[in-house]
Amino acid sequence: MNAPRARVVRRPVHGVLLLDKPLGLSSNQALQKAKWLLRAEKAGHTGTLDPLATGVLPLCFGAATKFSQLHLDADKTYETTVRLGIKTSTADAEGEVISTRPVRCTPGQVVEVLDRFMGPIQQVPPMHSALKKDGKALYEYARDGETVERPPREVVIHELELLDLQLQGDTPFLRLRVLCSKGTYIRTLGEDIGEALGCGGHLVALRRIATGPFDQSQCIDLATLEALEETGRHRALRPAEILLDGHEAIMLDADNAGRFLSGMRRRGSWPDAPRVAVFGPARDKETASRALLGTAHVKACELIPGRLLSPIEIQQILENQAPSEP
Repeated sequence: MNAPRARVVRRPVHGVLLLDKPLGLSSNQALQKAKWLLRAEKAGHTGTLDPLATGVLPLCFGAATKFSQLHLDADKTYETTVRLGIKTSTADAEGEVISTRPVRCTPGQVVEVLDRFMGPIQQVPPMHSALKKDGKALYEYARDGETVERPPREVVIHELELLDLQLQGDTPFLRLRVLCSKGTYIRTLGEDIGEALGCGGHLVALRRIATGPFDQSQCIDLATLEALEETGRHRALRPAEILLDGHEAIMLDADNAGRFLSGMRRRGSWPDAPRVAVFGPARDKETASRALLGTAHVKACELIPGRLLSPIEIQQILENQAPSEP
């Protein structure tokens, strides 16, 4: 008889883990693995990466989940390889081959076609995606052999760089770096580029190297995280405030901080600001000089609360912070 599996005792964990997602795992599978390793009570991610894709995936724990939505709008940077001459049912290597065509384009034609995809473009979302129609994900229709109408959506390709290409031989390909707006499907982009070149194409590799202010050099992979002692795993967490890049910082005194946390507006001499990160004094000066209270905006010298941390979350964060550097 097998011994009962040890139950993981969960605990409050607050912060952001910049994960380098491995190949073959869904974003949720990667999240659940990291959540288990950290013994965290609550976790979420800031948008998904396909199992085929690797790279930067910010994971939010505890209080940081309150701000994960803010990161969904961030621009993303990818490196991808498009196999030319073969079109698949999913626009990537996991799908069935549906057509093959010879590759007869020149490097000059490739550059010309890539230029056409710069700036605002229209994309039809792929059937194998999590977008919903009538309450059902598109990939569920695809699994049932159905194709439904999808209206095109505008996305923006800020940069499209040709890193390498091979137009001859058995495996012609393009390797690209793409800086794009939220909602861009790189599979669709690769497929559309292949069609514009007259030969078709599909993705065989995809890596997200940056999302918003975070890049791959800041990330930790699951194997490294698992090899750490528990204290080392928690040291890999970044504070929740890293999700508030681009927010103006406002510091309140203890009296105003308490009122702000109860949802009350505060008056001051602040200029109007649409996005504000609000801080208050830390009770324990040995661990931190300030404590994140939440987000807000300023209008007509009023600080108007947005998403707020609870007093218990603030206390837990301060208790788990390492002492400040002298």
